[in-house]
Amino acid sequence: MAWFKRKQKSINVGEEKKAIPEGLWRKCDRCKEPVWRKEIEANLSVCPKCGHHYKLGSVERLNNLFDGEWSELDAGLHPVDPLQFVAAKSYRDTLGAMEGREGPREAVVCGTSQMGDFAAVIAAMEYQFIGGSMGSVVGEKINRAVEHAIDNRSALVIVSCSGGARMQEGALSLMQMAKISAALSRMGKARLPYLSVLTDPTTGGVLASFAMLGDLNVAEPGALIGFAGPRVIEQTIRQKLPEGFQRSEFLRDHGMVDAIVDRNDLKPYLVRDTQFMKNLSERTRYGFRSFKFFMN
Repeated sequence: MAWFKRKQKSINVGEEKKAIPEGLWRKCDRCKEPVWRKEIEANLSVCPKCGHHYKLGSVERLNNLFDGEWSELDAGLHPVDPLQFVAAKSYRDTLGAMEGREGPREAVVCGTSQMGDFAAVIAAMEYQFIGGSMGSVVGEKINRAVEHAIDNRSALVIVSCSGGARMQEGALSLMQMAKISAALSRMGKARLPYLSVLTDPTTGGVLASFAMLGDLNVAEPGALIGFAGPRVIEQTIRQKLPEGFQRSEFLRDHGMVDAIVDRNDLKPYLVRDTQFMKNLSERTRYGFRSFKFFMN
């Protein structure tokens, strides 16, 4: 019965255990495989095993797309509570909680610097700030970014990541759709390129305005893109939606977006197409809004 006897030293309950750091691994939301967190971060928050694109912060977006240092535009603009909105939680309290966290003070960060060989203005939306919702300050910052691009003859890139208009600001939020669209119309008349990048999610009033007005509309793989969510649509029409409805690949196949570009390939893709559009404007009498006809 020797096999029944313990040969190893007894476990000492009081012995100090080696600490194992937590949070080193992350289970991928799509492939369900464990991935080292630093490996995901080094890959621009893209799963190296299945290519799933996690949400990326606005500052990280700007760092990735710009060449070197960039200057933030209108950093001092912050939201207020013009309607004294109160629901389960007051808008003032929501904004106060946002001020106490690290990160941007509004749902968009705008910057200017070089992107390839071009001067560029980039506005990147921040989903961690009230779901990337568009309020009056978001609209004003993007509008000023467009005006800055016009005044300095720069290319414009807007990276959308938003749940739509901010309900706590009511009609003031919805007005931003028309204001930004009008500014983009002036940019088109100035023959300056505007490239729109749609990420997960791009919905509501953001999609219904500036997100779909680019000279080139590109999307990240698997992004949710639509005005109303799929569950709302199914409940309204009482029908089952097609597989992959409102995802990037579905919209590309139905002509709603021009291309799907992996995050690691996005910067060279935007630089190449900015060059193409500038050359087209210089060599023809057509503006940027007509350049897609030359590609077909």
